Amino acid sequence: MEKAEMWLTRFIAWARIKTKIHLAEREIYFREGEIWWTSLGVNIGHEQDGKNEYFERPVLILKKFGRYTLWAVPLSSRLKYSPYYFQYTYHGRNYSALLTQLRLISSKRLLRKVGVIDVMVFRAIKEKIKKLLQ
Repeated sequence: MEKAEMWLTRFIAWARIKTKIHLAEREIYFREGEIWWTSLGVNIGHEQDGKNEYFERPVLILKKFGRYTLWAVPLSSRLKYSPYYFQYTYHGRNYSALLTQLRLISSKRLLRKVGVIDVMVFRAIKEKIKKLLQ
């Protein structure tokens, strides 16, 4: 299968999942500092994609804007060393927060809660994002 055909197949599959997510009637309770598996979808160019059947990826909830919207920072098990990533340890394993991929999402994208990040790590991530914005 050619690369273009592969992407078209993924976009069509994502459109189906996205429709189900949008139409779902469910209330999701979440807080800042939590880590959730989230349906991020198939994205364009260098935006971070989700994986697996539901195009999911773990995210850190950076900021809650009411019951339905939030800023999410995608997370990765790959360690990346640059000013645009933040390395941290969670339950004895090392991860990276992809700071430049910060995005506003609907709480409907949240699939299942993983846990809560350490308060000091959460503060450090927020500080690093603030510095990126200056």
